[in-house]
Amino acid sequence: MNPQTVSVIGYGRFGELLANILSSEFSVRVFDPKSASQQKNPLDLGEKLQAGNIKFVSEDKALESDVLFYCVPISKFEEVLRHHILLLETKKKVDGALFDAAKKVFIDVLSVKTYSKDIFERNLPEGTQALLTHPMFGPDSVAVKGLEGQRIVLDKFRLSDQNYAFWKGFFAKKKLNIIEMTADEHDHLAATSQGLTHFVGRMLGECDFEKTPIDTLGATMLHQIHEQVCNDSWQLFEDLQKYNPYTVTMRVNLADGQMRVFNKLLPNRIDMEQLVVGIQGGKGSFNEQAARYYLSRTPELEFELHYLHTTENVLRALYEGRIDRGQFAIHNSVGGVVTESIQAMSNYRFHIVEEYAIKISHALMIAPGADFNKVDTIMTHEQVLRQCKVNLAMKYSRLRQTSGEGDLIDHAKVAELLSLGELPDNIATMGSKAMADIYGLDIVEEDLQDSSENFTSFLWVERPL
Repeated sequence: MNPQTVSVIGYGRFGELLANILSSEFSVRVFDPKSASQQKNPLDLGEKLQAGNIKFVSEDKALESDVLFYCVPISKFEEVLRHHILLLETKKKVDGALFDAAKKVFIDVLSVKTYSKDIFERNLPEGTQALLTHPMFGPDSVAVKGLEGQRIVLDKFRLSDQNYAFWKGFFAKKKLNIIEMTADEHDHLAATSQGLTHFVGRMLGECDFEKTPIDTLGATMLHQIHEQVCNDSWQLFEDLQKYNPYTVTMRVNLADGQMRVFNKLLPNRIDMEQLVVGIQGGKGSFNEQAARYYLSRTPELEFELHYLHTTENVLRALYEGRIDRGQFAIHNSVGGVVTESIQAMSNYRFHIVEEYAIKISHALMIAPGADFNKVDTIMTHEQVLRQCKVNLAMKYSRLRQTSGEGDLIDHAKVAELLSLGELPDNIATMGSKAMADIYGLDIVEEDLQDSSENFTSFLWVERPL
C-alpha cells in the first residue's frame, strides 16, 4: 500500500537532503528532536525548508505519519525510538489507529546496520514493519555529482513484500543504484570502506596535512577526503567507529600495516660500520655499565653509545630510526619496577632482544669543593632513592629527597651539571663510584644501597621485525 504521509525524524544535514528527496512525491513532515529539546521555535527551522511539500511539525504530528524515517545520530537512535514507541502506545489508547505502531513502517538511514537492526528488534512491537537502509551519499557528494547513480543499501528486514517493492521502486525512480545485502554483510564491508575513509581523513587532520603549490593528483584527492569527512560531525565519526562491530579490526589492521611500512623504511642498522646504541642513562651511569657489559660479549662488534638519559628518549630515537638498539632499566630487586620505563613502553612498539641484570652499588656525592654541611637536597633517580630508603633515613634524614624533571631524572645528568657549576652546590646526587670519578665529584659515602644483593634488570631492544 502506498503511504499517504511520511515523516523525517531529525533535520541535520542528511535529514534536510532526505526531506527534499521525498518531497517530490510525498507531503513530508519534519520533526527534529534536538531542536525540540533546545526549545527552539519550530517556525525558525521551518523557514529553512525550501520545498512546498515539507512542513516542520510537532512530535505528535510527526508520529501520525504512515512512514517514519529516522535521521538521528547513531548514538541517539535507541533513545529516540524508545521514546516514540512509548508515545505511540500511550496515544493509541486515546486516539486509536492513528498512533498504531503496527500499522506504520519504520525506516532508518544509519551508517551501521547491525546496530539499527538490533535496536528495531529490541524495541518495535512484534509484527511492526521496518526497513534498514544506508544511503551511501550525503549533501556534499550530491552537490558535486547529483543524485543519479548514487548508491543506497537496502536490507528488507521486516518489511512486507508489497511495501519493499514500493520503496525499492521509489529509490529506483530516483535513479539510485540499489544494493541489496544483509545488515552484517553491510557492516563488514563498510568498516573497510566508509569506516577506514573517515578514520584516514581524521588522521590527516591531526598531522598538519596542508595544501601546497606542488600537490599531485593523489595529494589533492587526500585533501578532498579530509575535507569531506570533516564536514560531518565528530559525533558521526565516533559513532561509526563505536557501533560497527568490525571497525576495531579495521583500525588494528590499519595500525599494523602502517607500522610494517614504517619499519620497512628503517633498516635494522643505520650504520653498518658500527652499532648505534641509545641508553637511558648518561656517561658514568649504571645504564652505561650495563650496556658495556652486554656489548662485551661480542668484542668484535664496533659500537657507539648515545646517552639519552630517559627511557622515553631511547624508545623515541629507536622509533624514529636514530639508533639501532636501545637499552633501559626495567626492574630492581629492591626498588621494584622502573616507573618511567613502564610509562614510556606503553607509547611505543619494539622488540625485546634480551633481559639481563647487573649488581648495583650507590654512593652519595657532592660538587667538587662543596661544603657538605650546606647540602640540603639529594637529587637522583627515584629508583636510587627506593634502593637506599632505609640507609638514607638512618644516616641522612636531614636531606630532602627529589628527582629531577626531563633529562635531570638521570642522576648522571645531575652529576654532569654539578661538575659544571650549573646546579647549586647545596644539591648532592647518588650513583656509581665511576660517575664520581668521571665528573670529579667528591664522594661522601659509598655502598648506601639497603641490600648487598642489589640487582637491576635491563632490556636490550630493537625495532619490530
